[in-house]
Amino acid sequence: MAMNHLKEALDTLKETGVRITPQRHAILEYLINSMSHPTADDIYKALEGKFPNMSVATVYNNLRVFREVGLVKELTYGDASSRFDFVTTHHYHVICESCGKIVDFHYPGLDEVEHLASHVTGFKVANHRMEIYGSCPDCASKEVH
Repeated sequence: MAMNHLKEALDTLKETGVRITPQRHAILEYLINSMSHPTADDIYKALEGKFPNMSVATVYNNLRVFREVGLVKELTYGDASSRFDFVTTHHYHVICESCGKIVDFHYPGLDEVEHLASHVTGFKVANHRMEIYGSCPDCASKEVH
């Protein structure tokens, strides 16, 4: 599954004329395989061994390129650092209020919300986002004591 996403992502880059450097390839691959919505810093730390001359700025710039071609979403949830999410299907995020962990939650049923919003307001709806907040199992088990 992940290999498929990578191939599609690389094809998208080719179609939009973005040069595929080894660094871009590695950043994309890391994002696709990471379920933890990493920050640019996380990605940099994971890849600096492979690319000693890569900087955090390089990672950011590449993430911005990916965001502009629609491969990556930047998630900003009130804390200082943006997290990055490889765009696959429609999904929502469940966020732990204690440790900040973000977990994907797939739920297909909200497209009708966009239709209803459009119908009621006359807006041309582009997209929506929903976040669900709570305590992850790790944090919840600590709270019990």
